[in-house]
Amino acid sequence: MMNRFFILLFSLILFSFSADAQDLYKVTADKLNVRETKDPTSKKIGFVPQNENVMVLDSSNAKYFKVKVTNGEGWVSSEYLTRVSPAPVKQAQSPKIVVAQETNENNSKIIFIAFVIIIMIALLFFIIKFINNKILMVLSACIVLAVGYLSYLTFIKEKSVSGKYLSTGDAEYQSLEFKSKNSVVIQDNYTDSLISTHYNIEGDMIKFKLQENTVLLLIRDNNTLIGEGFTRGTFKKN
Repeated sequence: MMNRFFILLFSLILFSFSADAQDLYKVTADKLNVRETKDPTSKKIGFVPQNENVMVLDSSNAKYFKVKVTNGEGWVSSEYLTRVSPAPVKQAQSPKIVVAQETNENNSKIIFIAFVIIIMIALLFFIIKFINNKILMVLSACIVLAVGYLSYLTFIKEKSVSGKYLSTGDAEYQSLEFKSKNSVVIQDNYTDSLISTHYNIEGDMIKFKLQENTVLLLIRDNNTLIGEGFTRGTFKKN
């Protein structure tokens, strides 16, 4: 009787380890639907693009795996998943010195601005000093100032977005509305809901978090944003 009890206890422990194992899988389908339950007719809560990696939370069912997605957790068909590796174990991270990092970035920007200004002053000096033709002098000075202004717009001036951007394809998010105070409101196609979160801009990239996932958007121009992952697609300003 006691032996049977230990065998049963050992089996339960093994099952709990297999059920809680979190493995990394790659999607092989063009667009793998994520549903609320194991039932293939249940409500879709999102999709995963081809070649994206997903974390499998429960693989005890041979046909349907439980995975983590942007909107939470859902179920997908295991037929379109290929195991990559066990999910990496999170290690303790050393504290980041944010102040030092920001100081270095600010110093680099100041050095670049100073370098551009020195080059422009030197070019204007040589134009005024050595070009005797007034028309050619004015034209050369205008070209130098125009190049300096374009450099300012491209490398120095911080990017900004505002207004509503609509998806031009079958993306998970139908629209992104950027408001004041770094706030963005997202309309989700699959849950038919509005999600509000904060964003920040680093260079040409817009970053914001939805639950534990980081969403990235590339600012192509004032009217176009390019998304990757769950936001894969093109968004045009309305």
